[in-house]
Amino acid sequence: MTTVEHVVLVDGSGHALGTAPKLSVHGRETPLHLAFSSYAFDRDGRVLLTRRAGHKLTWPGVWTNSCCGHPLPGERLDQAVLRRLSFELGLSVERADLVLPGFSYRAVMGNGIVEHELCPVYRVLVDGSASPNPDEVGETRWMPWPEFAEGVLSELISISPWCREQMPLLSALGPDPLQWPTASEDELPPAARQPYAP
Repeated sequence: MTTVEHVVLVDGSGHALGTAPKLSVHGRETPLHLAFSSYAFDRDGRVLLTRRAGHKLTWPGVWTNSCCGHPLPGERLDQAVLRRLSFELGLSVERADLVLPGFSYRAVMGNGIVEHELCPVYRVLVDGSASPNPDEVGETRWMPWPEFAEGVLSELISISPWCREQMPLLSALGPDPLQWPTASEDELPPAARQPYAP
């Protein structure tokens, strides 16, 4: 029997409103829901980029940051990051560092499907290579962070809309991603500070 994955719905202040099946919330009137973005770096400061699998509902085949996803009801956001990095990329990571606690965005695909997320951003440090799950990831690429950041900011690199919006905020943290200051969990939205479980 297949388990239906649920996401946590939130209001504009980040308070939980309830849950809904993941497949039901990504459409033309997608409600605001809790998610995360993560950027995986190696010891040399290279960032792991991923191309979304071609059959994904939202932004299929588009290059983006390392891993995005949704916490399950009752799941800590940083634990959701580790779970999805393992599932999507076969990466074992000890911890996820919060860097942009209040990021949110809304983006619309050409076919009218909307993504609408309250989406804190995490940095992770990894050793070893990725083993992409083809259900989630079509391709991976390591790139020096300065080259990637400059390419996105100058619009020479085509990237997902959320990654494009995150880039100025991440660049403001400093040129070396391994030295970025971390944020306190107290700065997270309420639904992420105390995971919502119905």
